[in-house]
Amino acid sequence: MLNLKTISASIGAMALTALALSTPVKADEALDKLKAQGFARIAIANEPPFTAVKPDGTVSGAGPDVARAVFKKLGVADVVASISEYGAMIPGLQAGRHDVVTAGLFMKPERCRAVAYSEPILCDAEAFLVKKGNPKGFKSYKDIAVDAKATIGAPGGGTEERLALEAGVPRDRVIVVPDGQSGIKMLQDGRIDVYSLPVLSINDLVKKANDPSVEVFAPVVNAPVYCDGAAFRKDQTALRDEFDKVLAEMKASGEFTKIVEPYGFSAKAAMSTTRDKLCAG
Repeated sequence: MLNLKTISASIGAMALTALALSTPVKADEALDKLKAQGFARIAIANEPPFTAVKPDGTVSGAGPDVARAVFKKLGVADVVASISEYGAMIPGLQAGRHDVVTAGLFMKPERCRAVAYSEPILCDAEAFLVKKGNPKGFKSYKDIAVDAKATIGAPGGGTEERLALEAGVPRDRVIVVPDGQSGIKMLQDGRIDVYSLPVLSINDLVKKANDPSVEVFAPVVNAPVYCDGAAFRKDQTALRDEFDKVLAEMKASGEFTKIVEPYGFSAKAAMSTTRDKLCAG
């Protein structure tokens, strides 16, 4: 049988938690706490190249490296990571187990309602793999649609297949490709004119193939860009804003590019969109 005192206590605790989460925290208060702590606690997924933990326990990856650089400029010496499943990151953030999530947690409207994202950091834009020199000048899925003989390879049921069909490429010119190795082989053999995947996947394929006869075009014009940002609690928008100021300075100076592009990310893609656009879906 339920105890009414227990129920009342639980409701009271829930109310206090809700009040705490709805009360904005000043940026200087939040920063002072992190400075005193000596580090920012970040949630990661250990999913290279977004995030990674080296054998010696060192946290790396593009997300933590950007966060470390920003926080250092804000006076917070370092970041300390804990590995989390994506589905547990936002609840962990809201519960105060993390100070920020920097883990390839792509912005979606429902997530934007739950956390306060920074401006975009790591983006996975669409890319084309084409023959060297991009002889047909393909820059968009529409370009392929208007070329009556052009064929494009894409994963069956994937985003790229859908984007090609929506752009008007006929079904018989959208070739379903089972995997990346098959896609690059079909392009090399001339069985398709373009192979489409996200930027990181394409770059990884090209690196492994080591074939100078092919090249990457990215980002694809008028195609979606999927981006993450550093995710803060809703009551810490002031701290998020301070993070954004430093992030903007790093983007303008080129420091941001130097951090993310060695991991294969496109700095241009991150700077081509905004939090507002991504959160609007």
